[in-house]
Amino acid sequence: YRVGQLYTISKHSHQESEKGEGVEVVKNEPHEDPVHGPGQFTEKRVHLSSKLPSWARAVTPRIFYITEKAWNYYPYTITGETRGRGRPCSFLPKFSIYIETKYEDNCGDSENIFHSDKILGDHEVSFLDIAFDEIPERYYRSLEDPRFFSSAKTGRGPLREGWRQHTKPIMCSYKLVTVKFEVWGLQTRVEQFVHKVIRDILLIGHRQAFTWVDEWCGMTMEEVRRYERETQEATNEIIGMVAPTISVSEVGQPTATHSAPASAPSTPLSDEAPDFLAPPKARPRKKSAPETLTLPALRERASAE
Repeated sequence: YRVGQLYTISKHSHQESEKGEGVEVVKNEPHEDPVHGPGQFTEKRVHLSSKLPSWARAVTPRIFYITEKAWNYYPYTITGETRGRGRPCSFLPKFSIYIETKYEDNCGDSENIFHSDKILGDHEVSFLDIAFDEIPERYYRSLEDPRFFSSAKTGRGPLREGWRQHTKPIMCSYKLVTVKFEVWGLQTRVEQFVHKVIRDILLIGHRQAFTWVDEWCGMTMEEVRRYERETQEATNEIIGMVAPTISVSEVGQPTATHSAPASAPSTPLSDEAPDFLAPPKARPRKKSAPETLTLPALRERASAE
């Protein structure tokens, strides 16, 4: 799956990119960590301006992107800023997403896999089923439905009810997701909205990894790294960016002491604003002024594959 995860992220990012929009790869290079050993560091800018729903475009700059930094020490990965350095959003300094991921060969029955006191507070455990959990209808593709897919190379699939209990081999992607939006009065509702978006991203990405298995199964790490490099260069060219040769400032090293892959592919947000993002009805507004909208605590998530 280490190969499949790299292949899926690269292919999905390329498919979702177009002129001026998409995933710009700023940096992709080997990285050595004193605790986790050799790995890969990537920095990406996810340009979202035209893909945002109308309620979000009304309050975001014309050029808008989210910075994603990831340290991949498979089977352990960190996605997000470390030690408070930098900011993930180009215009929201108090917004951040931090994800730890760990893979294990089981069906999702490990308790407190991260052995962290960070999850003792307010958190929620969610089990994601890549075959039978619903995804937004606009992202559904029958060829990427694990309930109907059958692999010619591996013989795996289709996935039936109860597949997590009787399928072999099986593995689980455990994710500890922390979202922070430190704005008084908006924090809880905004963070809940972002968690919902991340859940959809994880479902779609892992469904693709499973149903694209015949494309990446049998590739070596050297081959998938070459595919990753060529795809990233093509993607940067599509969105009008230079190939990933940009140097960035000091890279923070993770301080966690656990051992899984880079983040799931990016997915456009919903076209409809949640109820809590609607402007107050009783408040008079000038016609020349845009509607004042608000954009999305700690949760533990596990997604069975």
